[in-house]
Amino acid sequence: MQEETDNHHEVVVLDDEKDLPVPPLNVTEEDRIAWLRENISKFDIFKSNNITRLFHGRVLEFFNRDCEAHFFMTWISPAGSFGQREFLAMDSLFKAHPRGCLMILSKSMDSARGYRILKPLLDRGFKVVAVTPDLPFLFKNTPAKAWFNGIRRGEKDPGEIPLAQNLSNLLRLAVLYKYGGIYMDTDFIVLKPLTGLKNSIGAQSMDMESKKWSRLNNAFLAFDMNHPLMFKFMQEFAYTFDGNKWEHNGPYLVSRVVERVRRRPGYNFTVLPSMAFYPVDWLRISGLFQAPKNQANSKWVKAKLLQLSGETYGVHLWNRQTNRLAIEEGSVMESLISDHCVVCQQIHTSLKHQSY
Repeated sequence: MQEETDNHHEVVVLDDEKDLPVPPLNVTEEDRIAWLRENISKFDIFKSNNITRLFHGRVLEFFNRDCEAHFFMTWISPAGSFGQREFLAMDSLFKAHPRGCLMILSKSMDSARGYRILKPLLDRGFKVVAVTPDLPFLFKNTPAKAWFNGIRRGEKDPGEIPLAQNLSNLLRLAVLYKYGGIYMDTDFIVLKPLTGLKNSIGAQSMDMESKKWSRLNNAFLAFDMNHPLMFKFMQEFAYTFDGNKWEHNGPYLVSRVVERVRRRPGYNFTVLPSMAFYPVDWLRISGLFQAPKNQANSKWVKAKLLQLSGETYGVHLWNRQTNRLAIEEGSVMESLISDHCVVCQQIHTSLKHQSY
């Protein structure tokens, strides 16, 4: 048990190693809704209690004037699966933003075990905290409220995809809408400061000559409080939710909405080129983890590192494709980590966790 004490309240959180239940495969919509009703009590993240009701106060207290930037991540898996890949995202973030403040929205990490994971950063004076989110508060007065209430009452089809994935997609939109800041997935390595990026989303794929994007991604978002695009994203999530299609409620959602509103007045946002955060696509990302086998490979590693040192802010590591790859000596990843970490723990390790 962890006791976290501050000027206004004491938070006591038990360790929580339960993963969210996963819907059954190959069943009807009616069967999935029945399953949800039977298992709704196991979704602790839906519940309000004395801890969740402190959420807003904890956010306001944490993000004070000493923060050079406000960062958010989400973690809806057990704290035990928060591994080296996820720690690297935080480590590189603080290398680039030593006076930044990072809040991880997570019930499982808001615990004694989570505190131990964060302790190497805390011991070095970095501002990082895990906070149990208050979902009803975050979704209140947003288009997400109706969807959330329908799921919580067991009236909507959750789909076959783990609900944690789609909750993470929605949670990042709601927290940026309520508070503003920068959201990043936990499978990034940050290469340079992000503080100059305002109201920005990254293109996942883009024609480098015409600068026309074909797909955006929601793994990085930097937006002001109450930004209308965040509202539109939540509206699209609630109106078109489909829990059976991977990325329908994430990258495809932000791509659909931006395509519709990009020429309308009043939205004021920037689409960053793919080199900014997605410089290597998911089909080729494994090459960054591999050691050079010959002189040609060594030249490629040097050229790739030089390219990334240009207009790339961070590298998305496509965790679903790379979570079992070891970082080999002499690889691009080894160099990136060595140059962009503070704690730098266990660089050469197999990274085996799926993140939400």
